[in-house]
Amino acid sequence: MFAQAVTDLWYGFGVALEPHNLMWCFIGVFVGNMVGVLPGMGPLATISILLPLTFGIKPVGAILMLAGVFYGAQYGGAICSILLNLPCHPPHAVTCLDGFPLTKNGRGGAALGITVISSFVGASWGITEMIFLAPILVSVALDFGPAEICSLMLLGLLAGSTLARGSPLKGVAMTIVGLLLGIVGSDLETGTPRFTFGITHLYDGVEIVALALGLFGIAEFMKSVNQHSQITTTYSNVKLSDLRPSREELRRAIPAMFRGTLIGSLCSLIPGTGPTIASFLAYATEKKISKTPDKFGTGMIEGVACPEAATHSSTQGDFIPTMSLGIPGDAVMALILGALMIQGIVPGPQLIKEHADIFWGLIASFWIGNIILVVLNVPLIGLWVRLLMIPYKYLYPSALFFVCIGVYSANNDMFQVGETVVIGLVGYLLLLLDFHPAPVLLGFVLGPRFEENFRRAMLLSRGDFLVFVKHPISAFFIVMCVILILTQIYVRLRDRGSPSGRSAPAEANATALGVVVEE
Repeated sequence: MFAQAVTDLWYGFGVALEPHNLMWCFIGVFVGNMVGVLPGMGPLATISILLPLTFGIKPVGAILMLAGVFYGAQYGGAICSILLNLPCHPPHAVTCLDGFPLTKNGRGGAALGITVISSFVGASWGITEMIFLAPILVSVALDFGPAEICSLMLLGLLAGSTLARGSPLKGVAMTIVGLLLGIVGSDLETGTPRFTFGITHLYDGVEIVALALGLFGIAEFMKSVNQHSQITTTYSNVKLSDLRPSREELRRAIPAMFRGTLIGSLCSLIPGTGPTIASFLAYATEKKISKTPDKFGTGMIEGVACPEAATHSSTQGDFIPTMSLGIPGDAVMALILGALMIQGIVPGPQLIKEHADIFWGLIASFWIGNIILVVLNVPLIGLWVRLLMIPYKYLYPSALFFVCIGVYSANNDMFQVGETVVIGLVGYLLLLLDFHPAPVLLGFVLGPRFEENFRRAMLLSRGDFLVFVKHPISAFFIVMCVILILTQIYVRLRDRGSPSGRSAPAEANATALGVVVEE
């Protein structure tokens, strides 16, 4: 097995090092690193804008670029969190707690150095995990029938909606909205139009490009456009020599980064968790096992190493269920899944066999991309900090212009531009009402496949719903769904019954989800 994995990986490096694929990998990680610095311009919005561009690119290059944006954004986000106390994206909010105090103590460069090391270690473990675990999952998944696939998708939908940020009930509601949007258009079996309201343009369904750009382009930009945050660059002057941590800092950081890597890799195997929850759990765990937990928040190097390693380990590991089972763990993975489907490639157990160049080329590009990011981050820190000085009044109109161009260029159809604007306005209203739209994309991508496998299971069982509990694997996933729902109910009832109405973990969770703690 090990020899076969090495052979396949060698083949993957041959694919990834082809000049055009290497170019798209570099573009992806560079753009991802840049948008990781900018508040409101996360990987979701960026991948949405770049999605129409992938129509004219070969599948391997397209996926390498989009994946590079995803994990490249994690590097850029750490820079702002440590140097500016500005958590541009939720996974790095917890890094502010100890990263910025280290910067004020004159050790910001060392914190960045530890971040680069932790990020590379976490990413390398996540890549290694994908090399050996994905083929095992594929061999097991080949025995899955419609009932097993349907139950697994149900678990992914529930986990993605209930474990995401905000209220679990609101997350479920948004997932249902995504499922309904996914069945708009002509029925695949009967050809009957569904939820089209007589609009012929909707007979082919809602375009994923319009949905993604509306929800994570226009809606997010409208939410952020009136935010004027004071950014101080007092502590942002970091030299290359400052990035070298001391021996004592390395001694304390190395065990923490390995613990964070393990936590992140475990979180990546649970659909719906993602890097945000992984970084929060890693920080909470590190603080709990520390001999000096009271010093966390005052500039502990472990408080930077552990969550950053967890973030990158989880980010790389998120590709395991997405590529091997076709089950996206979060909204970004759902978008990458949609990009594969646009190219005519259906992710799942057959992907490794039928499209080995995409699977192994992607794995090899992870290592290449992470090495590029390590090299890029060190000399470009000053540039990324100055990039934050661009006023929103110039940044967001430019982004909206590219959104409209991207939507129109997909099919040269002005109807889709209007569709994107309507979805964006609705998404903005949902954000104002604290309904986060990420589960919508998860439901939209999985909805048609869920319906297809549900129909097959019903046909094979002649309408017997017990088929989902008669098969052992399917029954296991159903039990996991029930446990997940009961756990959420218990947590809600416990929090409601607590005297303060809000526990300490809840406060930490709010911080990890992007709430900036005022100094």
